Amino acid sequence: MHSTRLSRRDVLRAAAAGAAGFSGLVQAQAQAWPARPVMMIVPFPAGGGTDAFARPLSAVFSKNTGKQLIIDNKGGAGGTVGASLAARAAPDGYNVFMGAVHHTIAPSMYPRLDYDLEKDLIPLTLVASVPQVVVVNPQKMPMGDFKSFLAEVRKNPGKYNYGSAGTGTSHHLAGELFKQQSKTFITHIPYTGAGPALRDLVGGQVDMMFDGLGSSAAHIKGGRIKALMVSGTKRNPAFPDVPSAAEVGMPDYTVTTWYGLWAPKGTPADVQARMVDEVRKAIQSDELKAIWASQGAEFPNYTQQQFAAHVSGEIKRWSAVVKASGAKLD
Repeated sequence: MHSTRLSRRDVLRAAAAGAAGFSGLVQAQAQAWPARPVMMIVPFPAGGGTDAFARPLSAVFSKNTGKQLIIDNKGGAGGTVGASLAARAAPDGYNVFMGAVHHTIAPSMYPRLDYDLEKDLIPLTLVASVPQVVVVNPQKMPMGDFKSFLAEVRKNPGKYNYGSAGTGTSHHLAGELFKQQSKTFITHIPYTGAGPALRDLVGGQVDMMFDGLGSSAAHIKGGRIKALMVSGTKRNPAFPDVPSAAEVGMPDYTVTTWYGLWAPKGTPADVQARMVDEVRKAIQSDELKAIWASQGAEFPNYTQQQFAAHVSGEIKRWSAVVKASGAKLD
């Protein structure tokens, strides 16, 4: 009789062959991605700043890959409803989440979140970064420049209001930071997203907003709202006539609205890499470069590790702002 025992060498050879086969299978799956449409959760209603970048990105991604990147708007609770859904989505490479700076503020504002941004979601890439801008309805607040606007709100504390994408969003905290630094009081009116707030600003239901330049850009250019100041130390190339915060005497007022992509924890590393490559390819296309520039946006080409470090830093930064402002859920 022939022995059926396998030598140690035979076992190791079989294991190596199996590992190589599995590795090849994983690599093939990653190369084949996407084999079907990809769902992208956008955690705010349509028409806001996130949409201003998500929709053009979706169109170019879909054209480049031949598979749709489908936008699913899931607004509510300052973007945390959509983030919670994304954290529980299947980690199969066909679910991504387009969040924003708001999600690094949320841990300080919502102590009972049912997800952890840094543990339950994997940072993929920064998509766009735009400065915050102070915009007013020109009929409700007809001041010609920032100086006259500031004098008016200081003279009338509580008379004017500002809309935001919701309590705990960057719009809200940008307003609180502005009030701290300018020694003014403006009433906060939270909405369920930047889109609805912006529509009411254009319609005259609210007086002003501290908005990301991306979502306000078209309305500023159309004359429906007026930009009085852009945050930071320099003017934005897309709106060279709008003074910077430093120019109007608020050198420490630096607020950036940024948007990024995450995947559910457990998404295969090879597929993550393909996602990042396809997103970068789309954003660096001439088509999206022009759209980003028209909205005053930059594309900081971060690695996944750099984006993760950015997220951690922003969580710490906004925690300090929330504490100093005393901001809390309305």
